[in-house]
Order: sequence, then structure tokens, then C-alpha cells
Amino acid sequence: MAQNELRFIDEARINVRAGAGGNGVIHFRREKHVPLGGPDGGDGGEGGTVFLVVDGGLNTLLPFQRRHNFRAQNGRNGGGNNKTGRSGADLEIAVPPGTVAREPASGALLGDLTESGQRVQAARGGKGGRGNARFATSRNRAPRVAEKGEPGETRDLALELRLIADVGIVGVPNAGKSTFLAAVSAARPKIADYPFTTLAPNLGVADLGDYRTLVLADIPGVIEGAHAGVGLGAAFLRHVQRTRVLIHLLDGLSDQPLADYSQIQSELALFDSELATKPQVIALNKTDLPEVAARLPAIRAQFSERGQPLSAVSAIAGRGVRQLLQQAAELLAATPIVTSLEETPVYRPPNDAADFEITREPDGCLRISGERIERAAQMTYWEHDDAVLRFQRILEGLGVRSALQQQGVCEGDTVRIGQHELEWIE
Repeated sequence: MAQNELRFIDEARINVRAGAGGNGVIHFRREKHVPLGGPDGGDGGEGGTVFLVVDGGLNTLLPFQRRHNFRAQNGRNGGGNNKTGRSGADLEIAVPPGTVAREPASGALLGDLTESGQRVQAARGGKGGRGNARFATSRNRAPRVAEKGEPGETRDLALELRLIADVGIVGVPNAGKSTFLAAVSAARPKIADYPFTTLAPNLGVADLGDYRTLVLADIPGVIEGAHAGVGLGAAFLRHVQRTRVLIHLLDGLSDQPLADYSQIQSELALFDSELATKPQVIALNKTDLPEVAARLPAIRAQFSERGQPLSAVSAIAGRGVRQLLQQAAELLAATPIVTSLEETPVYRPPNDAADFEITREPDGCLRISGERIERAAQMTYWEHDDAVLRFQRILEGLGVRSALQQQGVCEGDTVRIGQHELEWIE
């Protein structure tokens, strides 16, 4: 299993080139006893077109790590006696369901392929050139002119795989996500007692009974700074984007499960503002352990104060997992289906340029404006010291701290971020 996980590839760059059209020819009839035979040059054939086609049997972009260039067949040249050249064969490139194809330079969406058999044109084949027979007129009965075939389109493509699942399982490393997936489905992900055991997303299908199934995706552990490349980075966060519902699994052995929850929500929001608003069910795992069961009422009260119900499960013992799965299924049934990528959050890597602005307001206070930093501020539990410290690290990571110092921030100054007012302390 570890070998398969390491070979999971969800990004690739390829170059596709459609076939060129065949040349039209200049030809005249020269048969014996046929006076004034005239032009009979035929047209060239059409160049082959390149298509991306969904193959339901694929689940990775690994084939594109070995082959990067794809060429469709050129059209044949025309011939005498008004013979049209043979058209080049189209080229179909098989891709797994969930593949998103873009042009790397502009980021323009070429296609979002989700259903088996779906196809999208990646590069159009060139038109065949016209033979001289096409140019004959009453005033020019012997034209010595024809067209060469049109070159086929050439295009660089960035392929990105986003797993198609109903429910995504998120949480800090070692929260028990893989154990939960193994408990409710036939999937057998790697399970061990150290962080980052899972190195690639895992899919599992859970049977709900009455011929109902639920596809779940176990997303590798998200840690602080994942949106910016820390740990396993943002490489697998994109797989959460297609899911309609999340199961947020908390580690019962963590010192501060609420802070862990806040951390994951912040990372989701920093990656894509829509991710943190997805419907989700929250569950505390490992409640079969006496020390976790003893803390459960207090942890549940913390979440209840914020209007967030908390379920209790033990993935390894199988306690409460079916009930949690049923809650996710009910939430899924009430969540609208997103049918196109235009309705789906699209991840774009953050620009290297500063994406915040610091201004001094009339009362002397400093204000930090910027979508990402304001979003992080909104997702922070200010009543928890660890959450505040983490937010300070975000300020460091985004370069806000150094920018404030350049603006002359002093001890005791008020710094505003969105609706929040903070006192600056060195």
C-alpha cells in the first residue's frame, strides 16, 4: 500500500499537438483522347484532433509522468483525379475522472472531466488545403494554385486531478481518519501511530443499506501552514473542493481539540474561502480510551457554546461510526449538487506579491486590509492563547509583522483587522 500511495500523482504537464491538414495539389488531366482535361487536383485531408477522454478505470495521472508529448496524425495530401487525401486519425488521451485541464500561462479552464466517457477537445486538427480544381473559374480554367494544409493547434496543458467523493474526512495528523475510513468501507489505507502515515488521498465506498452508498475521501493530515506548503502542503487540499460535505475528525488525545478544529478551519479558509463554509459534522475520536471519555463532556460543552454539536466515536472500536456516517449522509442529502467547475471553488496559488495593505486611520490606529489576512482573523478563536499565537505566526509568514514595523508600529498601538482590534505587543 505504501508503494501505491507514493505513486499517486495528481498533477501533470503535457504538450499536445493536433495533426496538420494535408496539402492540396496542382494537377491536370492528361489522358489520351481527352482534350482540355482541366484541373483535377484534390484537397488534402483533415488533420487529426486531440481529445481528452475520461477513462473510469484510471485513478491517477501517473502515465503522464512518463510521457509528456502527444501528437495526432497529419492529414494526407490530395491527389490527381480529384482525390481527397485521407484525414488523420484523431488522438484520444485517457484521463481519470475528476481531471481539470487548464492552460498554464493564462489559467484558462479547458475542461472539467468528471463522468466516464466524457471528452473535451484539447487541440483542433488543421484543415486540409484545397486543390487547384477548387480554384477553376470561367475566366481561369487552368489555375496553378492550391493550398497547403493548415497546421494543427499546439497547446501546453496543466492537468490536475481532484478526487470525486461525496464526503471528505479532514483533521490533524493521527486523528484517526484512515482508521475511520477502514472501519466504514472496504478501503485498507496504511495505518500507524505516527503523523503523516497517509501520503496520498484514499477513497472508500461505504454501504448505507437500501442500495445506498457513500464515497468518502481520506485527506492526508492538514497542519498549520499547509496552505503555504508546510508539511504535505496544499497538494491534497484541492481534493476537498469536490466534496459536498466534510467529516471533521478530532483527536481525542489532543490537549486542545477546539484549537485543533480552529487550526484546520483556518487552513481551509486560507486555501479557499469556500472550503471552511462547507457543511460538516464534527466528531471526537478515540473515545474508547478512559481519559478521552472523561474529558468528553467538557469538550462537548465548548463546542455547544458555539452552536456546534459534537459526536463521539471510536474508529478503532467501531463505536458510533455508523451513526456518524448516517449524519453525513443526511447532511449530504440536504446539500445542493454542484454540477460544473464554474460553481466549484477553484484553487489558484497565491501570488508572491503582497496581498495585504496597511494604512493609518484618522485616529492614529493602523489597519491591515487583505482578503487572506482578514479571513484568517475571522477564523481565529481569540479566547484561546494558542489560537492567538498561531495567528501571530500567520502574520509572520505573510510578512505583515515586518511591514508593520516599517510603518512605525509601537508598543501599545491599536491594530485593526476587519472587525477586530488588537493591541500591539512586542
